[in-house]
Amino acid sequence: MSVNDLYIVGDPIRDEKAPEGPINERWDKRRFSARLVNPANRRKLSVIMVGTGLAGASAAATLGEAGYNVVSFCYQDSPRRAHSIAAQGGINAAKNYRNDGDSIYRLFYDTVKGGDFRSRESNVYRLAQTSVEIIDQCVAQGVPFAREYGGLLDNRSFGGVQVSRTFYARGQTGQQLLLGAYQALERQVAAGTVEMHTRHEMLELIVVDGRARGIIVRDMVTGEIETHFADAVVLATGGYGNVFFLSTNAMGSNVTATWRAHRKGALFANPCYTQIHPTCIPVSGDYQSKLTLMSESLRNDGRIWVPKKHGDTRDPRQIPEDERDYYLERIYPSFGNLVPRDIASRAAKNVCDEGRGVGPSGLGVYLDFADAIGRMGRDVVKAKYGNLFDMYQRITGEDPYEVPMRIYPAVHYTMGGLWVDYDLQSTIPGLFVTGEANFSDHGANRLGASALMQGLADGYFVLPNTINDYLADAPFETLDESHPEVVAAKEQVTSRIDKLLSIQGSRTVDSFHRELGSLMWEYCGMERNEEGLTKAIERIRELRAEFWRDVKVLGTNDELNQALEKAGRVADFLELGELMCIDALHRRESCGGHFRSESQTEDGEALRHDDEFAYVAAWEFGGVDSKPVLHKENLEYEYVEMKQRSYK
Repeated sequence: MSVNDLYIVGDPIRDEKAPEGPINERWDKRRFSARLVNPANRRKLSVIMVGTGLAGASAAATLGEAGYNVVSFCYQDSPRRAHSIAAQGGINAAKNYRNDGDSIYRLFYDTVKGGDFRSRESNVYRLAQTSVEIIDQCVAQGVPFAREYGGLLDNRSFGGVQVSRTFYARGQTGQQLLLGAYQALERQVAAGTVEMHTRHEMLELIVVDGRARGIIVRDMVTGEIETHFADAVVLATGGYGNVFFLSTNAMGSNVTATWRAHRKGALFANPCYTQIHPTCIPVSGDYQSKLTLMSESLRNDGRIWVPKKHGDTRDPRQIPEDERDYYLERIYPSFGNLVPRDIASRAAKNVCDEGRGVGPSGLGVYLDFADAIGRMGRDVVKAKYGNLFDMYQRITGEDPYEVPMRIYPAVHYTMGGLWVDYDLQSTIPGLFVTGEANFSDHGANRLGASALMQGLADGYFVLPNTINDYLADAPFETLDESHPEVVAAKEQVTSRIDKLLSIQGSRTVDSFHRELGSLMWEYCGMERNEEGLTKAIERIRELRAEFWRDVKVLGTNDELNQALEKAGRVADFLELGELMCIDALHRRESCGGHFRSESQTEDGEALRHDDEFAYVAAWEFGGVDSKPVLHKENLEYEYVEMKQRSYK
């Protein structure tokens, strides 16, 4: 099977909304040129918001405050349970409080370089500009950022940078930021501008006359299928890392909302761009259902090492210093333990592949705080990282104050997502995508502490300024459930549910998901090659056919049915997994966290091929069991020189 037989090359795509001119003036230029909607007219317009994490909650609150009628949906029992709470380490902002050389331009440069020159300059510069406003917004909301002795906001470092620009709230930054956005959201719920629907899952997008006009949702408690209309739809539904089965994502995190939009015409960009986080608790058994992230902030003071000798099973406290390999400090002296996530992850894999991994499985490295405790004292370390240490001890039964932590890379964030223009609008007019659900800012590798930054930038500042330009043409045609497109969308949902319940095969949903995840991790994970990706595509196709022939879903639709929920999500993962492998196969270069073994430097580092692959791969759905269509958006760099990354 040749890679050229797997897809069709379509017309190139351009971001028509991106302004030109000096990069530091582009966002102001776009905000000024975007049309406005006057306050009286906003009260006549409605926006559907799917997702209540940082991007969704902040956008819903801001649009509600502006006077729009917002209808918000989440599948959790409360917006506060969105997966954004799991982001522990911090949020970046170019405030330069430490006077250590930081600036908006340096944050922009670090992010473009960290993404291995596969992101848009205009978008990333806007993100860096907006970062300074986010901190002021969150402080005003009462987010309890850590402070220095004198009362000023504290900062720490994260991977891929040489300055301290990460604001944090111990190891609970995502939770505290989400509580701030949640309170802003609930204020608008009380004011009547936001209508909140919990325990509802989006199962289909309604597109009428080429515009996104609503969604079909399932009440997850009663099973009722509901139709909701609006003048615009915003997806803020997070990433799709659970395609790998084992990941740091919440168990419910899924791709269904964005995949349903993709099937209706929204291009899916860079689907194979997956972030592997180096600082996770290793897999402990065959029946584990998810993985736990230990914050990257721990790499500020923890030192990463493995024994120099292969198969050394001694207690790490008994291994002398001269028999330890602090391999990140050795290979990358300029950045040491704070290299970007993709570099640290691949280095951990390499030492474990050499037979120097630690722990029962041999798939682990040590994260050691002995030096930090000796230098600062246990109380200081506890004040900075105590809740993370407590979490590690509860999960592993080991005390990290006494014994080094064991960590290993795991699937974390997804840089791919629906393609959006500078306004965050997808290729379906009226469908906007924010946060991790879109592809736009991180290229091939997200720097740590940038996910929270992008989610809040999109929600508080970008989308509320750009969606006005679209809504200036509203209101649109009034719809009801009798419209042919609405009837067809609802029929698609009900027939799919009926099909899943009627198969009554012999395999559980989880067994299909676990096998898919194993294929994705083995062949489309930290290291890839043509042979493995080809094998994965063939097996995923077979697995998908087997799923629709032999899956067993217990229960009925008219009740709380978690097996049915999982089945719909896994069905979409089976389609996404194939596209991810096709995307990875067609991109014959090593880039960011996406290491093609056929493309590496003499010393084993990732080797890009800018002459062939300096573009965004935006995929069009070609139909069930048909070839996807590849549209390329060329990436042009005016302000940053494209060169092979080096953190040595």
